[in-house]
Amino acid sequence: MPVSNYLNTSPVLGDRVYLHPSCQVIGDVKIASDSSIWCNTVLRGDVNRIVIGRGSNVQDLTMGHVSHKTADKPEGSPLIIGDYVTVGHSVILHGCTIGNDCLIGMGSIVMDDVVIPERVMVGAGSLISPGKTLESGMLYMGRPAKAIRPLTGEELAYLRYSAEHYMRVKDNYLKG
Repeated sequence: MPVSNYLNTSPVLGDRVYLHPSCQVIGDVKIASDSSIWCNTVLRGDVNRIVIGRGSNVQDLTMGHVSHKTADKPEGSPLIIGDYVTVGHSVILHGCTIGNDCLIGMGSIVMDDVVIPERVMVGAGSLISPGKTLESGMLYMGRPAKAIRPLTGEELAYLRYSAEHYMRVKDNYLKG
């Protein structure tokens, strides 16, 4: 079973959520309606919370984790993913915030306290350094990632298209 409790917290799933049988969703994790968690992905909400918005997809081999609460940092670093976000294969997301309509490219690493506002594309293999705040409407790439250029109209449209495509795919899986 891909859903596990941790102490007194249990994952909460919205309507029409798809969890691949090989994924692990642990503890204080909330996944909104029409989202999907794919093969061998781990969402470990043990020492803080993970929230995933509506229509988002977290693809194969992604690791989502958090940083615990401390006296110096009472909220710790939860992992917050907005609506209609595509998280590519083999991404590491750790205690960061991702706004609506974003795409995080394959193999990227997004560190603690990063804030990615809405409508951002992070190129494959990028590293977003801890505490960095990105600018909306931009393409970021590199290690460490830097703003490359504004997104084109086609790229902005693709952000929502990608999430909606994965919603169709997860519906096919839910139908059996």
